Amino acid sequence: MGQKINPLGFRLGTTQNHHSFWFAQPKNYSEGLQEDKKIRNCIKNYIQKNRKKGLNRKMESDSSSEVITHIEIQKEIDTIHVIIHIGFPNLLKKRGAIEELEKDLQKEVNSVNQRLNIAIEKVKEPYRQPNILAEYIAFQLKNRVSFRKAMKKAIELTKKADIKGIKIQIAGRLAGKEIARAECIKKGRLPLQTIRAKIDYCCYPIRTIYGVLGVKIWIFVEEE
Repeated sequence: MGQKINPLGFRLGTTQNHHSFWFAQPKNYSEGLQEDKKIRNCIKNYIQKNRKKGLNRKMESDSSSEVITHIEIQKEIDTIHVIIHIGFPNLLKKRGAIEELEKDLQKEVNSVNQRLNIAIEKVKEPYRQPNILAEYIAFQLKNRVSFRKAMKKAIELTKKADIKGIKIQIAGRLAGKEIARAECIKKGRLPLQTIRAKIDYCCYPIRTIYGVLGVKIWIFVEEE
């Protein structure tokens, strides 16, 4: 059996950085982790709840319009800074959206002595992010598009971004077959064992009428 490790955790401290920045005593550390998880889940639920319902629209305007790449949390003594990195922030640009999200987070966290500060940061190259590509593949598979066609189209979208390699793997009951299998497609270089290689990774579940499919995407961005 080959020894496998998460590409992000393997490179933590070299090409990957932490998404939470705060200090806590050992007895309060678990409470801080749970608070971070509540904040991230609340933001993702808010995005999904208010997402536009237009499944017949194009991918660029609907399926990936509010995909969150990652959320940074910075905690100070009296302030919690939340930075949302998003592909196309159409929903959060609406009037009153940030204030409504702050109210939901304030109820979820119950932080009386700390105030929330939410900032939106748009990703410069959206199709360089594996989360956005995984959301696109999920949108295509739910609309009964062939999984091979969806993977090839996702790789074509990465031509707009400056990347050196990509690998996409889909596992499960593909095309409704009774026996589950895994299919993958690769283009370019993907040095997974090189620590100085900056690789973005995403694992994304897709719920279809045949069951749950798993999508994994590796993107080789650059080598430091």
